[in-house]
Amino acid sequence: MIFADLEVKINTKNGNEILLLKRSPKDGYEKTVLVTGVFHGDEPDGEYLINRYLSERSDTKNRLLFIPCLNPDGLAEKTRTNASGVDLNRNFPAKNWEKSAKDEYFGGDEPASEDETRFMVYVIEKYKPDLIITLHEPYAVVNYDGPAKEIAQKISQITGFEVQESIGYPTPGSFGTYCGLEKNIPTITLELPQHSANQQDKEALWQKVKGIFDFAALEY
Repeated sequence: MIFADLEVKINTKNGNEILLLKRSPKDGYEKTVLVTGVFHGDEPDGEYLINRYLSERSDTKNRLLFIPCLNPDGLAEKTRTNASGVDLNRNFPAKNWEKSAKDEYFGGDEPASEDETRFMVYVIEKYKPDLIITLHEPYAVVNYDGPAKEIAQKISQITGFEVQESIGYPTPGSFGTYCGLEKNIPTITLELPQHSANQQDKEALWQKVKGIFDFAALEY
């Protein structure tokens, strides 16, 4: 059971669904927070955490938007890229987008060439989030773009993961560059630890990071 409203859904190249879910207070909201999981199909824990949070009712003062799984085709195949072999986190129409080699970091033949990317651009334009949190793996750090340093420090306190302003390698056409640096939206890339299928490990991860959802709902 998921306690959230379905806002929008689209189908991918392989016919899988991408969902935009909403949870908001009854009498207006203060801010909008977007939380997204599974940019990369081999990083599945974001979907688990979002669905875990939405499986229980909880209060919120903010409008919360969730995309549990942005890349269901890649998730089904356990690949970083989508069904077209594109790394979605290199496919955004940022000024630093560049055409790259066709490997697992391939950013597409042109910016925003992918349905998944265009869907994210649509969500950003329509809902104008005040804060964005994306859930990645496996570095266990809090990375940020745009005016998000204080938020990153707060999330670091919640999770115990250190703040790392740079992930350590170039990411042309990245979501963080597009939203954080160019649109000036506070954008957090929460890098979770290496994925484990062990249920005890998943429960431990939930206990470690569940506070970020309360922060997004009630504190931010």
